Amino acid sequence: MSIILGIESSCDDTSASVIEDGYLLSNVIANQTVHEAYGGVVPELASRAHQQNIVPVVDKAIKDAGIKKSDISAIAFTRGPGLLGSLLVGTSFSKGFALANNIPLVEVNHLQGHILSHFVKEKGKENIVPKFPFLSLLVSGGHTQIVVVRDYFDMEIIGQTIDDAAGEAYDKCAKVMGLGYPGGPIVDRLAKLGNPDAFVFPKPRVKGVSFSFSGLKTAFLYLLRDEIKKNPNFISENKEDLSASLQKTIVDILLGKLRKAVKQTGITEVTIGGGVAANSELRERLVIYAEKYRWTAHIPERKFTTDNAAMIAITGYFKFLKKDFANQNITPQARMKF
Repeated sequence: MSIILGIESSCDDTSASVIEDGYLLSNVIANQTVHEAYGGVVPELASRAHQQNIVPVVDKAIKDAGIKKSDISAIAFTRGPGLLGSLLVGTSFSKGFALANNIPLVEVNHLQGHILSHFVKEKGKENIVPKFPFLSLLVSGGHTQIVVVRDYFDMEIIGQTIDDAAGEAYDKCAKVMGLGYPGGPIVDRLAKLGNPDAFVFPKPRVKGVSFSFSGLKTAFLYLLRDEIKKNPNFISENKEDLSASLQKTIVDILLGKLRKAVKQTGITEVTIGGGVAANSELRERLVIYAEKYRWTAHIPERKFTTDNAAMIAITGYFKFLKKDFANQNITPQARMKF
């Protein structure tokens, strides 16, 4: 029996999770609402909140799992990528916990965690997991990538954004409309009420399966600037149509590149992951694409799309089985490659 405690603190959510032999026992997340007033995550405030949250979050995760600290086989933590101050809190706590309880320390790449979140099992559920090899469309506020996954830790990025990430495009366009933060879920909600063909935005001409979203953000900003000159109430009168048109364009770009990656690799087993994988249109249209092009698509539960420690714990579990442990000299990294 292997029980892994996972710690996630890469950005503004403090999370702890317990997994036993691949099955989820608990997954606790403390959100930080303080950043809403600033329209984005403030790194210093995030790290301070992590310091306040990490002990009670871990304590609750252990209690919810119905275990004792002495039952834990190893502790897995997010080493990076992420905000350095936030990562320091999780790394320092994990190193101390490992020392105090004489258990192994396991470092986890946050992006690999998103990809391997599909392997978290829950008792009483069907638990269908992807078959190797598969393609992962990894979409978040900081990353937009297509990854070939040949094994748990044999991953190759074959395409990624050359500038901004899709989640960043959502948030920044929402910000210029005055919708609040985080912008992605707000745009998604408004898009359900709008006409996706009301406005046409340019799609980037980027070779291969790489992405670009900076041009879309610029075109969106220029449209607002020009229309507001004619009608000061343009945004309030058209926010649903603007949201729907923006969302349609982003999802078109994402799925268009994913389809190209399937053709390029011949791999028809596909997954999505990261915060933007919670987007309703992306999820719905992936199902349509899968039926049309005969893909096998795996769509994670929304609770496993945003930053959470379950994905860190499951990745740590597979590393634990390999006895791939870190030492006490390890430090967090704001930027990390697979």
